[in-house]
Amino acid sequence: AAAGLSYVGAYVINTYKSYDNFLQDKYAVLPAVIIICVAVVMFIIGLIGCCATFRESRVGLGLFLAIILVIFIAEVSAFVLGFVYREKVKTDVQGTMRSVFEKYDGKNPESTVVDYLQEQLQCCGVKNYSDWTATQWFNSTGNNSVPQSCCQQEAKNCTGHLDQPQEL
Repeated sequence: AAAGLSYVGAYVINTYKSYDNFLQDKYAVLPAVIIICVAVVMFIIGLIGCCATFRESRVGLGLFLAIILVIFIAEVSAFVLGFVYREKVKTDVQGTMRSVFEKYDGKNPESTVVDYLQEQLQCCGVKNYSDWTATQWFNSTGNNSVPQSCCQQEAKNCTGHLDQPQEL
């Protein structure tokens, strides 16, 4: 379990590097760090449990049970807090994404991240393609279209024009 958690934590941190422009709050990577710390603690606790089992120590097994119960309570608490604050996180991420989309010009590093995000997640805009109509880029181009990264991968001749929403 500790190895699995370590992998998940490392994967989240590695993935975070691709989307760090959207998550301007540097504490967004904190859950991944916590997951890795929990993995290290679980490894140590697992060793305590193994040693207590080999020695057939009642005190060691009791300590192991108490630690496992504390971890279980912490996990339930984390789940409840995540459930309670999910809307706040969603609102914060959408606000940050809107500000990054507002800076889109097709050339700067934020633009590259937006294009990468839309291609990888096969999406367009924060909620949908109509979000682009409120950006400076949309108004400055005057061609009534969204970036090419909004086009579906199967659409061969997609121009990004809003009169062809089925291709977005």
